Amino acid sequence: QVQLVESGGGSVQAGGSLTLSCASSIPISRRRMGWFRQPPGKNREGVASLGADGSTIYADAVKGRFTISGEDDKNTLYLHMTALKPEDTAQYYCAASGLGPPTLSSERYGFWGQGIQVTVSS
Repeated sequence: QVQLVESGGGSVQAGGSLTLSCASSIPISRRRMGWFRQPPGKNREGVASLGADGSTIYADAVKGRFTISGEDDKNTLYLHMTALKPEDTAQYYCAASGLGPPTLSSERYGFWGQGIQVTVSS
Protein backbone atom coordinates (compact mmCIF):
# COMPACT_ATOMS: atom_id res chain seq x y z
CA GLN A 1 0.00 0.00 0.00
CA VAL A 2 1.49 3.30 -1.09
CA GLN A 3 1.24 6.08 1.44
CA LEU A 4 1.88 9.76 0.83
CA VAL A 5 1.71 12.04 3.86
CA GLU A 6 1.82 15.81 3.49
CA SER A 7 3.04 18.17 6.19
CA GLY A 8 4.07 21.80 6.56
CA GLY A 9 0.82 23.51 5.76
CA GLY A 10 -0.76 26.27 7.79
CA SER A 11 -1.66 29.94 7.76
CA VAL A 12 0.61 32.70 6.51
CA GLN A 13 0.27 36.31 5.51
CA ALA A 14 0.54 37.40 1.91
CA GLY A 15 4.15 37.69 0.85
CA GLY A 16 5.24 34.96 3.21
CA SER A 17 6.71 31.54 2.55
CA LEU A 18 5.91 27.92 3.38
CA THR A 19 7.50 24.63 2.51
CA LEU A 20 5.30 21.58 2.12
CA SER A 21 6.73 18.09 2.56
CA CYS A 22 5.40 14.79 1.28
CA ALA A 23 6.77 11.66 2.90
CA SER A 24 6.42 8.63 0.66
CA SER A 25 6.34 4.97 1.68
CA ILE A 26 7.94 4.09 -1.67
CA PRO A 27 11.12 5.42 -3.29
CA ILE A 28 10.53 8.63 -5.21
CA SER A 29 13.64 8.37 -7.35
CA ARG A 30 12.91 7.53 -10.99
CA ARG A 31 9.24 8.27 -10.32
CA ARG A 32 7.03 11.13 -11.48
CA MET A 33 5.82 13.19 -8.54
CA GLY A 34 3.47 16.14 -8.40
CA TRP A 35 1.77 18.75 -6.27
CA PHE A 36 -1.85 19.69 -6.86
CA ARG A 37 -4.24 22.03 -5.09
CA GLN A 38 -7.95 22.58 -4.77
CA PRO A 39 -9.03 26.11 -3.90
CA PRO A 40 -12.35 26.54 -2.08
CA GLY A 41 -15.24 25.93 -4.46
CA LYS A 42 -12.98 25.13 -7.39
CA ASN A 43 -11.62 22.06 -9.16
CA ARG A 44 -8.28 20.47 -8.37
CA GLU A 45 -5.43 21.94 -10.42
CA GLY A 46 -1.85 21.00 -11.06
CA VAL A 47 0.79 23.15 -9.39
CA ALA A 48 4.17 21.54 -10.06
CA SER A 49 5.60 18.25 -11.23
CA LEU A 50 8.97 16.52 -10.96
CA GLY A 51 9.63 14.01 -13.70
CA ALA A 52 11.44 10.72 -13.33
CA ASP A 53 14.37 12.32 -15.16
CA GLY A 54 14.52 15.24 -12.74
CA SER A 55 12.91 17.78 -15.03
CA THR A 56 10.22 20.08 -13.65
CA ILE A 57 7.18 21.98 -14.84
CA TYR A 58 5.00 24.54 -13.11
CA ALA A 59 1.59 26.06 -13.52
CA ASP A 60 1.77 29.60 -14.88
CA ALA A 61 0.21 30.93 -11.68
CA VAL A 62 3.15 29.78 -9.56
CA LYS A 63 6.14 30.07 -11.90
CA GLY A 64 8.98 31.95 -10.28
CA ARG A 65 7.41 31.61 -6.82
CA PHE A 66 7.19 27.85 -6.15
CA THR A 67 9.93 25.23 -6.40
CA ILE A 68 9.42 21.47 -6.42
CA SER A 69 12.24 19.18 -5.34
CA GLY A 70 12.86 15.70 -4.04
CA GLU A 71 15.21 14.14 -1.51
CA ASP A 72 15.68 10.57 -2.65
CA ASP A 73 17.41 9.24 0.45
CA LYS A 74 14.45 10.41 2.56
CA ASN A 75 11.75 9.49 0.01
CA THR A 76 10.40 12.99 0.49
CA LEU A 77 9.01 15.50 -1.98
CA TYR A 78 8.97 19.21 -1.23
CA LEU A 79 7.16 22.28 -2.47
CA HIS A 80 8.86 25.50 -1.44
CA MET A 81 6.39 28.36 -1.80
CA THR A 82 7.41 32.01 -1.68
CA ALA A 83 5.66 35.35 -2.28
CA LEU A 84 2.39 33.69 -1.33
CA LYS A 85 -0.86 35.30 -2.40
CA PRO A 86 -4.40 34.94 -1.04
CA GLU A 87 -5.31 33.11 -4.26
CA ASP A 88 -2.82 30.38 -3.28
CA THR A 89 -5.21 29.39 -0.49
CA ALA A 90 -6.17 25.77 -1.11
CA GLN A 91 -5.95 22.19 -0.01
CA TYR A 92 -2.62 20.93 -1.36
CA TYR A 93 -2.09 17.32 -2.42
CA CYS A 94 0.99 15.26 -3.16
CA ALA A 95 0.74 12.66 -5.94
CA ALA A 96 2.93 9.92 -7.37
CA SER A 97 3.00 7.81 -10.48
CA GLY A 98 5.44 5.58 -12.33
CA LEU A 99 8.13 6.50 -14.81
CA GLY A 100 7.48 9.44 -17.05
CA PRO A 101 8.06 13.13 -17.77
CA PRO A 102 6.53 15.76 -15.53
CA THR A 103 2.87 16.49 -16.06
CA LEU A 104 0.16 18.57 -14.40
CA SER A 105 -2.52 16.20 -15.58
CA SER A 106 -4.05 14.54 -12.53
CA GLU A 107 -5.15 11.52 -14.56
CA ARG A 108 -1.50 10.48 -14.85
CA TYR A 109 -1.15 9.93 -11.11
CA GLY A 110 -2.28 6.80 -9.34
CA PHE A 111 -1.33 7.59 -5.76
CA TRP A 112 -2.50 10.54 -3.69
CA GLY A 113 -1.98 11.95 -0.25
CA GLN A 114 -4.81 13.11 1.99
CA GLY A 115 -4.04 16.76 1.46
CA ILE A 116 -3.05 19.64 3.68
CA GLN A 117 -4.49 23.12 4.04
CA VAL A 118 -2.61 26.28 3.13
CA THR A 119 -4.30 29.57 3.97
CA VAL A 120 -2.86 32.92 2.86
CA SER A 121 -4.37 36.04 4.38
CA SER A 122 -4.15 39.52 2.90
